[in-house]
Amino acid sequence: MTKADVVNLVASKTDIEKLHVSKTIEAFMDIIKNSLEKGENVYLRGFGTFEVKKRAEKKARNISKNTTVIVPAHHIPFFKPSDLFTERVKNNNKLN
Repeated sequence: MTKADVVNLVASKTDIEKLHVSKTIEAFMDIIKNSLEKGENVYLRGFGTFEVKKRAEKKARNISKNTTVIVPAHHIPFFKPSDLFTERVKNNNKLN
């Protein structure tokens, strides 16, 4: 599903113009990104948490040059779904 698909679905369910829905979704994503850039987690009850995780420094191999490279410590964005969300996905996507 793409962002355009999400905009279309929200617009059809709420009878709000696509332009307004699109601006709202863009603003929502900007708020999430800006919060994570500041190191602030975003908690959405019943949905999940957008977090910033720290990755420790580690050694990696460049196989083509047969050398060892140090990957410095860094932060990455991470999404942790709520337990309710996880259960719904598990129960609705059982493999046959």
